[in-house]
Amino acid sequence: MQLENSFTAADQRRRLLLSASAISLIGASRAWAQASPPRPERSEVTLAVGGRTAIYYLPLTIADQLGYFKDEGLQVELQDHTAGSLALQSMLRGTANVTGGSYEHVIDLRGRGFNCLAFVFTGRAPQLVFGVSTRTLAQFKEPAQLKGRRVGITATDSATHWFAKFLLGRAGLQPGDVEYVNVGNSTSAAMAIREGRIDAIANIDPVISLLESRGEIRVLWDTRSMRGTHDLYGGPMGAGCLYTSQDFLVRYPNTVQALTNAVVRALKWLQTAGPSDIVRAVPEAFMYGDRALYLAALGKAREAMSPDGLVSEDCVETTHRVVAKYGITASAVRPPSPAATFTNDFARRAKRRFQA
Repeated sequence: MQLENSFTAADQRRRLLLSASAISLIGASRAWAQASPPRPERSEVTLAVGGRTAIYYLPLTIADQLGYFKDEGLQVELQDHTAGSLALQSMLRGTANVTGGSYEHVIDLRGRGFNCLAFVFTGRAPQLVFGVSTRTLAQFKEPAQLKGRRVGITATDSATHWFAKFLLGRAGLQPGDVEYVNVGNSTSAAMAIREGRIDAIANIDPVISLLESRGEIRVLWDTRSMRGTHDLYGGPMGAGCLYTSQDFLVRYPNTVQALTNAVVRALKWLQTAGPSDIVRAVPEAFMYGDRALYLAALGKAREAMSPDGLVSEDCVETTHRVVAKYGITASAVRPPSPAATFTNDFARRAKRRFQA
């Protein structure tokens, strides 16, 4: 009887060891699979962005600074422009492979016959803000007072330009009622307000927070929060994304997946990153010499960042509706169907891999 009990105990120990080994092997296999995705078809990628220092592009900065692109086997050149519309032109000219910018640009391009697709979303709210100068419009009471005034935008046909046209159109102003001035999205935009060269501004952070902190603008419309975006557009609105031509996506799917992996990993990192983490990761020059201001600006925009790179159908539908109803983009050859402007396939795979 003692021998039988001894044998049973030993057998149980062996079974437990075997089970533990199997679990360990499965875990190691999964870890290996996650660490060894298909190699990208090309290692060098040029990614055009419209103002690299902007918080709008922070997920890309993190992916670059923390080596996430390199971990995916990519050498990514972040080609910097003063606005998203200029970054878009770089891709159309063939000097960039991928663009980081507004989802409205994708809808506009598809409508004009250019085959391109958004494949990972860095934002879930536009982060765009419209404010008026407290210097030249100190007695501001209503949008009608902007008639004949100068409105600063990052560049013609940029997301800030369309945002301003959308807002002023809703307020009853015609496109020719204001003069649009290209000011970029860095300290040059703040200087334009400060020097009285523009009377109002449509821009993003940290420029907006810089002007707010010094009492130089009065904010009228703000899409840095989900609530502010919903109140303005009547639903969730498309925001920052990476997009490329259909040809590039078909020819280099593993490269697109690698880009998506790095971005989704950065988005996940941002969900839990504290102030000290941000300060260590973000180049000092991006903070305009004021870390506290930069962190405060990030606090206002953090909710607007996507947690996982995916876009909801409601968001897609709202964005298409706004673009079609208000005609904020160029005249379309044909209205594009929502399904033709984005894919969640790459982001879903990245989300599973990183458990974002």
